[in-house]
Amino acid sequence: MKAYVFPGQGAQFTGMGKDLYENSPLAKELFEKANDILGFRITDIMFEGTAEQLKETKVTQPAVFLHSVILAKTLGDDFKPEMVAGHSLGEFSALVAAGALTFEDGLKLVSQRAMAMQKACEITPSTMAAVLGLEDKVVEDICEQTEGVVVAANYNCPGQLVISGETTAVERACEALKAAGARRALILPVGGAFHSPMMEPAREELAAAIEKTQFAAPVCPVYQNVPASAVTNPDEIKQNLIIQLTAPVKWTQSVQNMIADGATLFTEVGPGNVLQGLVKKINKEAETASA
Repeated sequence: MKAYVFPGQGAQFTGMGKDLYENSPLAKELFEKANDILGFRITDIMFEGTAEQLKETKVTQPAVFLHSVILAKTLGDDFKPEMVAGHSLGEFSALVAAGALTFEDGLKLVSQRAMAMQKACEITPSTMAAVLGLEDKVVEDICEQTEGVVVAANYNCPGQLVISGETTAVERACEALKAAGARRALILPVGGAFHSPMMEPAREELAAAIEKTQFAAPVCPVYQNVPASAVTNPDEIKQNLIIQLTAPVKWTQSVQNMIADGATLFTEVGPGNVLQGLVKKINKEAETASA
């Protein structure tokens, strides 16, 4: 079975989507539509901007979303997903690609999500850290025992977990994790504590926007980050999207469930190849490809 996976924030690079824009009339039309919706020429930043400009919150999330969704649309009849999943932000790309959301609504929600997250990040100093070489349970226990807000945020693959929370709490947890035998516990260069309780203000803001948006049944099951299992009911999809901002990304569990449900080929749609690497670490027998 064919599974298509969509990357999240961090996969962006200068020049992303330029070849699509120049070689596909459909891609060009969608990119120009995106410029109009966003009210600024995001294409200029994607194609020619600096890494610094691409890292701006209002740019990063829409840019990764646009590259992924437009790439999926240009595949035409070759794009026949039997299941889809997206990592964090990538879940929005997956939902548009699978027909649960329109291109326009997906882009508007992603843009609102980025702005809401930015605002939430400015309330309290917060960050994330990558932890390598420990069992999930050990990481979860240490987070629980650490003073302040710090939680497991991204279950990327076995032995690779990202934690998220108040800066001081994350730093304390990193020291404890290293003492417990972590190969690395490294603070990440991110704007704030995504997928943690620190995102509650953003969750409330995004919830209002999601509730107002029309969702349809997707053409195939969507393995969402929150339950890590197949979802097709539009109301459930909405609820999971709302919870997603403050809940962990269960990527390991999602991929394992997709394989258990028959996925044999994972095609990554969007910038970079991070997800292909994670899929291989979750199950080295799985076949991966880039769209």
